[in-house]
Amino acid sequence: MLKKTVRTIGFVNSHKSGEKRIALLPKDIVQLKHTRALFFEEGYGSDLNISDAEYSDLGCQIVPREVALAQDIVCDPKIGDSTFIKDLLPGQTLFGWVHAVQSEDVTDTLIDNKLTAYAWEDMYEDNRHSYWRNNELAGEAAVMHAYQSNGVMPYDTKVAILGRGNTARGAQRILTSLGADIKVYNRNQEKLFQKEMTEFDVIVNAILWDTSREDHLIYQSDLNRFKPGTMLIDVSCDEHGAIETTVPTSLEDPIYEIDNVIHYAVDHTPTIFYRSSSSAISTETVKYIDDLVENRPNEILDNALIIDNGLIIDERINQYQNRTLSDEMNVLDTEDSTSFS
Repeated sequence: MLKKTVRTIGFVNSHKSGEKRIALLPKDIVQLKHTRALFFEEGYGSDLNISDAEYSDLGCQIVPREVALAQDIVCDPKIGDSTFIKDLLPGQTLFGWVHAVQSEDVTDTLIDNKLTAYAWEDMYEDNRHSYWRNNELAGEAAVMHAYQSNGVMPYDTKVAILGRGNTARGAQRILTSLGADIKVYNRNQEKLFQKEMTEFDVIVNAILWDTSREDHLIYQSDLNRFKPGTMLIDVSCDEHGAIETTVPTSLEDPIYEIDNVIHYAVDHTPTIFYRSSSSAISTETVKYIDDLVENRPNEILDNALIIDNGLIIDERINQYQNRTLSDEMNVLDTEDSTSFS
């Protein structure tokens, strides 16, 4: 029988198309105290050939999906893309990539249902993103998948990489090893990039776009200046963000073309290498499980608390929602003022 002071965590599989990453592997659970407080959906590790018995042998509980979703805390790496959060009850907590800052629908659900959310995207340890290895994999996987989808080898291309963070580093690692001609631009070199951007065959965007900005690095009107067949790989995948014409795509249909420019914008590329990414995710996730279960103070978790029982903690959410409302009013006042609705 669990003590009342111990909270339970349900681990569920993502229903996002093509998503196979999971949050916690048996190899890491051996470090934990409260394995009885962990409720895993039946078949949780099946995509990685991990049996339910491997979890139950460690003291974890294997339960139907609806039971896992009824626990105090629900963990799903792609929780911001889930549909089940609309059915959660007041007082429950989410733990995963939430992306509430960019999603009004997610924010409204969290507020209306009086939920609490810890966002993986806001977790940092010693000034490094806690899930840094997954971010590197995002860059690595995006480059490999985009080039394959477009039928070209990196050594035949001249490439611009935007950013110097973990995602950019992953992309650069693959491109360097496969012989691409690379130039990297810092965040403070936007104007230089805009002067030189038409020189490249491929542009890899690894800059997370500030939602308060209304401008772009590459506008739709710029596309006719590029060489036909130029490919834009938007790893950050912020819809109409750094690249105005970015619209998220899927693993099944990863690229589209506008004005003879190829766009790649899959928004969960690490799942292409789901074994490597699940291992990296689990290595980080396990660090916070006992603190979550015991409801102990944890500075990293505290800084990643974006909404608490329906109350907005992260002011960026308010700023983005207010700007979105303002944009919608402007569109009503000036018909067809933007290329996209």
